[in-house]
Amino acid sequence: MLALPNDSKQKTIFVALAACLVCSVLVSFAAVALKPMQEANKAFDKKRNILQIAGLMEEGKSVDELFKQIEPRVVNVETGEYVDDVDAATYDQRKASNDPAQNVLISADNDIAGIKRRAKYASVYLVKDGDAVKSYILPIKGYGLWSTLYGFIALEADAKTVVGLGYYEHAETPGLGGEVDNPGWKAKWIGKQVYGPDNQVMIDVVKGAVDPASKTAIYEVDGLSGATLTSVGVENMLHYWLGEQGFTTYLNKVRATGGES
Repeated sequence: MLALPNDSKQKTIFVALAACLVCSVLVSFAAVALKPMQEANKAFDKKRNILQIAGLMEEGKSVDELFKQIEPRVVNVETGEYVDDVDAATYDQRKASNDPAQNVLISADNDIAGIKRRAKYASVYLVKDGDAVKSYILPIKGYGLWSTLYGFIALEADAKTVVGLGYYEHAETPGLGGEVDNPGWKAKWIGKQVYGPDNQVMIDVVKGAVDPASKTAIYEVDGLSGATLTSVGVENMLHYWLGEQGFTTYLNKVRATGGES
C-alpha cells in the first residue's frame, strides 16, 4: 500500500481509514481514562448546588467539609418511608427515572410537570444539627418552555417554609426563562409558605409582581418578566413534587415525627 502513488484512490482511502481508527482509539481511551474524574466532578458539582440552594455555602470552607452536615437519604415516594437497603450516597434518581424497573408512569391528568415518569425512590437531603433536622432539601424537575429544568427546593424544619430554590440544569432562554438563575429572583422564594391551612399546596408564581398587602402574598412569588411559560412550568413542578404525587406523604410523616419518617 505504501508503494502506491500518493494520489491513488486506494492509498487515500487507506490513510483516511487508518487516521480514523487511530483517532477512535485515542478518543475511547480518553473517555475511559477520564470517566472517574468526570464522575468526581459531577458529584462535587451536585454537592455545591445543594449547599448553595440550602444557603450553607461559606467563604473559605471546602464543599466536602460543609457537606458533612448533610445526610443523604432515599425515600419511597409512594409510602414516604426511608429506604435503607439503597445506598443514598450513590443512588442516581435521574437514571432510575429512565429505568422501567425503577420508575412509574404518570397519567396525563396527573403529569402537570410534564415529566411522563418518575423514579419510585427519590433522593432527599437532611441538614442536621446533631440529631435534629434543620431543613430538608428535595429534588424537583419539570418542563418549562424549551427544556426540563432540574433543581432543588429546601424547606425549613417545619417542612413548609422555603429556605431556597434553584436550578442546576436547564436550557431556557437567556434573559427570559433563564432568569430562574437570577439571584434576585431566587431570593424572593426565601420565607414563602408552600402549604395552606388545609395542607394544600398554595405556592404560586404570579403574573407580574406580588401585592404585599394581599392575604395570599406569603404563598406568592413574582413571575419572570417575558417568560410566562417558564413561570408556569416552575409553579407546576412545585405543585407536582410538593403535592400528593410527590413528597406530601413524606413531608407529612416527618412533620408528625419531628424529622424521622
